[in-house]
Amino acid sequence: MTEVNPEIGQSIDVNGISTNYHRMGSGSPVFMIHGSGPGVSAWANWRLVLPRLAEKFDVVAPDIVGFGYTDRPAGFAYNMANWRDHLLGFADALGMDRFSVVGNSFGGGLAISMAVNHPDRIDKLVLMGAAGISFPLTKGLDAVWGYEPSLENMQQLMKTFNWSKELGNNVELAEMRYRASIQPGFHESFSSMFPAPRQRGIEDLATPEDQIRGITAPTLVVHGRDDQVIPLENAYRFNQLIDDSQLHVYGQCGHWTQIEKAPEFSQLVINFLG
Repeated sequence: MTEVNPEIGQSIDVNGISTNYHRMGSGSPVFMIHGSGPGVSAWANWRLVLPRLAEKFDVVAPDIVGFGYTDRPAGFAYNMANWRDHLLGFADALGMDRFSVVGNSFGGGLAISMAVNHPDRIDKLVLMGAAGISFPLTKGLDAVWGYEPSLENMQQLMKTFNWSKELGNNVELAEMRYRASIQPGFHESFSSMFPAPRQRGIEDLATPEDQIRGITAPTLVVHGRDDQVIPLENAYRFNQLIDDSQLHVYGQCGHWTQIEKAPEFSQLVINFLG
């Protein structure tokens, strides 16, 4: 009997790109945008919060082009404009004019870019451990983007992502992400996205601060106090830049708020999106 891979959901054509996504629930549409870690997929990122949010909303979690089980077109240029076009095309393919966006890390940077460039499409924003502004490269992010496939390296990354020692030492979780990171084509696309010098990758994901100041979508900023990948200072800066924003910081929490604080994070997002 063939093992079913829960990371593979539905598929839809987005301007010629076969796009893998998960969809649950009903109500106002909410897009969940994953981060950029090795072996990442929408399901790996959001599996613990999707069912809870789906009790209230039409929750849609795509694998952005170049990640997970969405196509990796030959010669595709991985940059913010093209990622944004893919997400917009995905929304169009689903017939969704307006939606809220929950963005994690890289996904937060993409969410900000969407809100600045297509404000008419965005209802509300949730930025979780978000990139999207300039900051000095952290040792943690350098390790994430510089990952070379091995179980040992993935186990080390688990400790970087999580404050919890239980999660950081979780061999099963590390093995799942390691196996995902060595799927055919996965590492080739991943390693091409954020090459050294990796400070350039941060700048490429950043939106100019004067443009972020113009965001009018109500925004919830969420961050783990003990995040080793994206600095906590980012969260305070977003809260300063976006006028209609609120900030929630979890203690005893690293970069994976949606995993380390899954029930609390889910309820916070439900309350905010209303």
